[in-house]
Amino acid sequence: MADSFNFELVSPERLLLSEKVTEVVIPATEGEMTVMANHAPTMTTVKPGVVTVKMADGKTERFAVFGGFADILPTGCTLLAESAVHVDELDRTVLENRIDAVRAELEGAGDEKKTRLEQFIAELTKLGEIVIPA
Repeated sequence: MADSFNFELVSPERLLLSEKVTEVVIPATEGEMTVMANHAPTMTTVKPGVVTVKMADGKTERFAVFGGFADILPTGCTLLAESAVHVDELDRTVLENRIDAVRAELEGAGDEKKTRLEQFIAELTKLGEIVIPA
């Protein structure tokens, strides 16, 4: 059996999860990463995507996150999300509203900001394809 460690998923609205887990898969900005007990200390930014959490009892939970950062230590991991919900709570309307809000920001944005916003829209669209059935 794999060693367990403490994992917390926190958004500004609430604490979504605080449990002993054996594995967490995070959509880090530089690529998906798996965190396990005794992981090297790391901090990373998180892009919109799905966080998959394997609990110590073997159950798996999935959460949609919309950016943030993760602080990883050998004894635990804390993911501070800009916003997050359990995948069962995410619906197409909520996601489309987020995409529309970002599209509205595109108007009048400078080149650098426009590029970041377009990337964010692509990440949100991909999240929708992963989480919400067609």
